[in-house]
Amino acid sequence: MAALKMNPSRDAGRFAYHLKFLLKANLVEADVDTKKYYLTDLGKMLIDIADRVEKSAQKTKAMLVRTSHSTLEEFDANKIAHSLIREAKMPPEEAQKTAKEAEKLLQKAKTKYVTAPLIREIVNTLLIEKGQEDYRHKLTRLGLPVHEVTALIENKEQPQNPTTILTKAGQTIFNEYTLLNIFPRDIADAHTTGSIHIDSISTWLLKPSEIIHDLRFFLQNGFTTNNPLQLPQKPPETLEQALSLALNALIHGSQEINALQTLPQFNLFLAPYTRNTNPITTKETLRTFIQNLNQQVDTAISLNLTIPAYLADKPATGPRGQQTGKYADFAQEALFLASQIIDIVAEESSLKPLLNPRLIIKISKDNLLNEEAKKILQKAHTLAADKGILYFANTSDERNTAFSATGAKFEADLTGDWETDTLRTGCLGMVTINLPRIVYESEKEKSKFFDLLKERYELATRALEIKARTLKQREKMILPFLTQNGNGDKYFRLENCSNLINVAGVHEASQAFCEQNDTQTDVTAFTLEIAQNMVNLKAKTARKHGKRFFPVILQSHEASERLAQLDIEKFGAAKVKFSGTRDKPYYTTIKRLQIQPGNPLNVTQESLKTTQTLNILNPGGNITVIELEHAEAKSEELLNLTTQLVETQTAEFFTYNRATTFCSNCQKSWNGTLQKCPQCGAISTLTVYDRFAKT
Repeated sequence: MAALKMNPSRDAGRFAYHLKFLLKANLVEADVDTKKYYLTDLGKMLIDIADRVEKSAQKTKAMLVRTSHSTLEEFDANKIAHSLIREAKMPPEEAQKTAKEAEKLLQKAKTKYVTAPLIREIVNTLLIEKGQEDYRHKLTRLGLPVHEVTALIENKEQPQNPTTILTKAGQTIFNEYTLLNIFPRDIADAHTTGSIHIDSISTWLLKPSEIIHDLRFFLQNGFTTNNPLQLPQKPPETLEQALSLALNALIHGSQEINALQTLPQFNLFLAPYTRNTNPITTKETLRTFIQNLNQQVDTAISLNLTIPAYLADKPATGPRGQQTGKYADFAQEALFLASQIIDIVAEESSLKPLLNPRLIIKISKDNLLNEEAKKILQKAHTLAADKGILYFANTSDERNTAFSATGAKFEADLTGDWETDTLRTGCLGMVTINLPRIVYESEKEKSKFFDLLKERYELATRALEIKARTLKQREKMILPFLTQNGNGDKYFRLENCSNLINVAGVHEASQAFCEQNDTQTDVTAFTLEIAQNMVNLKAKTARKHGKRFFPVILQSHEASERLAQLDIEKFGAAKVKFSGTRDKPYYTTIKRLQIQPGNPLNVTQESLKTTQTLNILNPGGNITVIELEHAEAKSEELLNLTTQLVETQTAEFFTYNRATTFCSNCQKSWNGTLQKCPQCGAISTLTVYDRFAKT
């Protein structure tokens, strides 16, 4: 009656007459319970026929639709209804009504043709007007605006190759899909607004973040017959074949792993293949392998070198996958391989730093007493002093702990078996909590601060659980290489992966929370309170979320910069405590040790105290960065500092960092960040290599 502009009191009789006529014709039916009338199937059919007759009579005015399949089709409102039913799960009656309203709006526009995205936008507008937000949410179209695609293609400041452009466009779609359709609203909003940061959100549903390989699996099995990639099947017989097999595994692994692949005990597991081989040939075979890793593998690679051989009592896998004694029998070969690999990386880094693969040197107190081992460590510290590209893992506790170059840590904390718990597993993902944001939202009220921290910690664990559940459901479809079987055993143990709850801005949050007249002791005490609180949260949620949900402090460039920028936009630069400059703000996401100027043997007491305070967050992973900056450190000095760190257990996993500037015109590099080449004076030919640029 309202649509026909009829008056209920004046026109009731006339309206009732027509209503009875429709009932008698079986075109509508009454629902006694709801006291409403509904179209019967015959009524729907009649309306459909009437629509066709009307469209046929007005054929010259029919709208054309440019579809997503690059075709022009005649407009059909039923397709809108079908989309609402199929995509948004809207009831059919409501879908038909919305489709008709959309058709009327489009007809008023009197355009020659419309596009599928425009139709979707109009339908979404109608849904918003009706307050049907849930339906609109499901119907949202994913993609990039035309302007952004154009900017991506025509980016003159940072030219992109076609593959990179396609990758970035695809990442944008999966970002939107994950936020709109996978995460609950509170998690999606927390990420979008900057309360938390979900790392690598575009691959959240598709890939684990890291993997710790077990090279012996491939040395024993080759690639199994059910592997859909149809790689070589036979176990290798020579070092060259073993390295080729390892390279193939890493290449195919890079398709299913997002960030980093680690080969632990690399020199030890390959030691049986080097007995009685020519040292020169062995070195060149290794050089080719390392060069191929740098050029052909899309993810970062870390190689763990063991000095001297661990796992001495474990059976050694040799040529053709056969058992060849025990690894204790190949200690000399393992040391020889470690020495050769360090030499090769040093030689390949003579012009510019070789950042992939990343070498991790596992050392213990015993190494420091072994003369042969010390020679290798001396060589490693010469490279560290010059280029700062090595990582050191303190393994003095004799546990078979695996580290990746990000600092992620894996030890026998699930079953007690080091192979099951540390190999063929990895890091599922990482969510970073914005600590300074909690300071500003809590208005420096301590109880409220820790209540908000608990809330954000829970959001992070739920986001990680969603990833674990999704990958578990789809692993055979999207991770065919990682789920291949060997002797009936699935290769990748996804259920054993660690899940990391990272924190950004511990330093800035502590500084912002404490008053200006508070001492450094007060700041350190609050920092410890934050760390202890997160350890307690991990303990409380272990039963619900599992043992391998760890609070950590690990590097995250994206979170570091994004969260700081969002806080400045929200609260203003005057209120926000951040590091860096106003143009390039960031929150700290790693532990740093600053050496005293001119004395590389000592680190500043303030940075040492902060590092030790945060060591209680080490179980899931950690990394301490020792900044060399422009210091002319000698290898002996760095080895002495390493000895101190190992013996005092100050740092469990650490690296010496040195920024290097490379000139592509001169093919030379210099320590530090330079604005102009010292030799040719060029500016545009400079590239700065810094693994831990201030974040």
